[in-house]
Amino acid sequence: MTSKSMLISYDLNRPGQDYESLIKAIKGLGGWWHHLDSTWVVTTTSTAVQVRDTLKVHLDANDELLVVALTGQGAWTGFNDKGSKWLKENL
Repeated sequence: MTSKSMLISYDLNRPGQDYESLIKAIKGLGGWWHHLDSTWVVTTTSTAVQVRDTLKVHLDANDELLVVALTGQGAWTGFNDKGSKWLKENL
C-alpha cells in the first residue's frame, strides 16, 4: 500500500482534557509533523475515514476532529528548516 499524507486537526473542548492518548494514537499512524498546537500532518496507508475512526475513541462527545487527505500542494511560513523540509518531502 502507498503512504499518503493526511492533515489532522482537533479541538478538545473540555477543560483539563488529556491529550496524551490522542497524541500517542496520532504518532502511531506513521511518520508525523507537528509544529502547530492542534494540527498534525501524518504519512499513513490508512484512509481519512480509518484515521478518523482510530482517533475518535480518544475524544469526548463535544470534541472536534478534522482529517483531510492532502493533495501534495502547500504553502507555509514561519517554520524552521527541519519542519519545512519534512513538509516538502511528505506533502
